[in-house]
Amino acid sequence: MSYAVTNPATGETVRTYDTISEAQLDAAIAAADEAHRTWSKSTTVAQRANLIRRVGELHRERRQELAELITREMGKPIAQSLSEVDFAADIYGYYADHAPGFLEDEPIELLAGEGSAVIRRSSLGVLLGVMPWNFPYYQVARFAGPNLIIGNTILLKHAGQCPESAAAMQQMFIDAGFPAGAYVNIYATYDQLERVIADPRVQGVSLTGSERAGAEVAAIAGKHLKKVVLELGGSDPFILLSTDDLDAAAQNAVDARLDNSGQSCNASKRFIVADELYEPFLEAFTAKLAAIEATDPASADSALGPLSSLQAAERLEEQVKRAIQHGANLVHGGSRDGAFFQTAVLTNVTPDNPASKEEFFGPVAQVYRAKDEADALRIANDTPYGLGSYVYTTDPEQALRVADGIEAGMVFVNVVLADGAELPFGGIKRSGSGRELGRFGADEFVNKKLIRIG
Repeated sequence: MSYAVTNPATGETVRTYDTISEAQLDAAIAAADEAHRTWSKSTTVAQRANLIRRVGELHRERRQELAELITREMGKPIAQSLSEVDFAADIYGYYADHAPGFLEDEPIELLAGEGSAVIRRSSLGVLLGVMPWNFPYYQVARFAGPNLIIGNTILLKHAGQCPESAAAMQQMFIDAGFPAGAYVNIYATYDQLERVIADPRVQGVSLTGSERAGAEVAAIAGKHLKKVVLELGGSDPFILLSTDDLDAAAQNAVDARLDNSGQSCNASKRFIVADELYEPFLEAFTAKLAAIEATDPASADSALGPLSSLQAAERLEEQVKRAIQHGANLVHGGSRDGAFFQTAVLTNVTPDNPASKEEFFGPVAQVYRAKDEADALRIANDTPYGLGSYVYTTDPEQALRVADGIEAGMVFVNVVLADGAELPFGGIKRSGSGRELGRFGADEFVNKKLIRIG
């Protein structure tokens, strides 16, 4: 693989970067291992939390520069890039405030015998993070923030199209006061990653990416008995069963579909609507989507930029064509101009259509008609994915009933774009395993050591 900044809005390759040499990779692993054995053992949780707090502050101080980097690297509209930098800063601040409490000793009440028992949390060692291009700062924050406070050290392999933001993040960790080896950016190839995972000094792997990449990394990690956290794809359902404000529900559906130009793992992608609301929702939803055009992502008023690359746009175009060939109706849009992709709406996607089981990474929505609540749940769960989900209803009991029935790691009721630093993020089925963010995200790569005193 290669590392290069190619602006998807223009197609221009701005700069290329050399991949890491074998000697440099050996040095990076050794530095991370040394930092874990020395620095992490000689510092307190509070001291490491203060360093992470400073990383968050640097995100705010360099906000504009950082946002412009990822807008150029992967085409995110600049307003959304700024919001991502802010969210990453919030995550570092959250863990600086709360991770020390998460790491406090946890007493266990004994059923028999005298004495006491406690769970004491401590670091595992060197961790490898494999991060995606769609949220370059946010994804790193939710992995590196808690783990550095815990005392783990980080080798960070970012996406090939994000080398500038990857370098900018390493510089912030250095400028915040982290020692050499605590956080190391590596421009590694996929072949080199296999060697990193196999190295006995590396204790765990966190990957956010495609199902294929997750399966490959999990297989290698399993072979070498390494802990893995996987956040993979999603085809999240948006279930509309009843509403007092159809226009607002349609707008929320649009917002949920177009986050990050539709390139979000937990974006709503399949819109499942009760029979009596189907026609008016489809009309309102389609009209709102059609009003949004893909524009220059560097413009402050851009709501939809290009896809991350020409290849990504071509892949999405092929998916839409294949869906139509298998009987889906294209109600609106779907045209492509380079990496820019027009919003699109598909209906009549039957269970035997490949589109019903695929993830569409871009501004393409599928709208389904459901006969009733049970039918809506059936459609929602008829997918290999299980990341997030959204339920809109005016009936509180129905909301909880449907939430219980959805096969997903997350359910949001009557709200979209409501992720938070304190809320655990992750899925089931082919959407991965493990959790990030919140208390649960800080509990993945720790040694939960039992200390039993008689």
